[in-house]
Amino acid sequence: MPVDLSAADALALRMTSLLLCPHPGTRPAGVADVVEWFGAMQAQDLASGLWSLGARLPGRTVADVQAALERREALRTWPMRGTVHLVPPADARWMLELTGVRSLAGVATRRAQLGLTEADADRAVDVLGAALAGGGRLTRAECLATLRAAGLGTDGQRGYHLLWFASVRGVTCVAPNVGTEQTFALLDEWAPDARRLERDEALALLAHRYVRGHGPVTAREFAGWTGLTLTDARRGLAAAGDVLSLVRVDGEPMHVDAALADAPRGTLDDLVVLPGFDEYLLGYRDRTLMLDPAHQAAVVPGNNGIFQATVVRAGRVVGVWKRKVGRAAVTITIQPLTPMSSGERARVEQALQRYADFLGLPPRFDWPA
Repeated sequence: MPVDLSAADALALRMTSLLLCPHPGTRPAGVADVVEWFGAMQAQDLASGLWSLGARLPGRTVADVQAALERREALRTWPMRGTVHLVPPADARWMLELTGVRSLAGVATRRAQLGLTEADADRAVDVLGAALAGGGRLTRAECLATLRAAGLGTDGQRGYHLLWFASVRGVTCVAPNVGTEQTFALLDEWAPDARRLERDEALALLAHRYVRGHGPVTAREFAGWTGLTLTDARRGLAAAGDVLSLVRVDGEPMHVDAALADAPRGTLDDLVVLPGFDEYLLGYRDRTLMLDPAHQAAVVPGNNGIFQATVVRAGRVVGVWKRKVGRAAVTITIQPLTPMSSGERARVEQALQRYADFLGLPPRFDWPA
């Protein structure tokens, strides 16, 4: 029989599974461990992706995380939903083959809107593959210049589409920035030791990683995160077998990592500050456990998919924050969404001090009236 959990218990499990609270069985040693734990982490905004890692690796700096990416402990590509994620290099190819290709379903319509043809897209893949062969690494601007030199248009959104297509096809991947410039490399050269899985193996592994990094979750949440059909999502959860357990949250069946289901649960009072594009909110379609619907507009102004950085207390979003990085300091503006005492504001500043330390800059806090 599934164990009944309260909303508070479910939040405690989610904070733990998302490595935002101490986990009884896992102590990530570095970037590679964190990314493998999740399987994939939102990283469409690089600065957000770096702090998503830093928030889970106390004491590390942005330079430490960037060095780990340069060592190829993780790479960025478009493995699902047409969105950039950090993934383990060895798993990038099977993820692209399992979930990434699903974003190609409407590609003909999009190409027609952009004035591109299938032949243009295929040629772009060949051109980029040849330009990057032999360990090459080109900036985004250099990739676009290479495509233009081959007679391919890159104006408007055409260039982005062609770069995206080459990565979803498994030819290129996003390598670490050079300075502030995004770079691309060949996936086979950047991640030569690709893991090969049968389809059911891949579904089971992806299901386990999603559940252990986000649970408790439903099959619909897994389908939404991956872009898989609900049928395939359920198939993957079933194939994961005994590594998952069933619980009920407010009467709804949910999956949780079996190793976490039996762990003791204490009172949750952690306060953390997270970037806008973090798995804590973006890893779910239904965010009501973590986010009061009344605060939705403050977290996603205009409902345009651009998430504000959040302050999370006891699993619930209680504020948003913005940062302006200068040469001598980082200015952080905090907007509470719930009443905060002076002691609670001090806790928020203490949590944001960790972010400032991550950047290696002193903080300046601003609490607008």
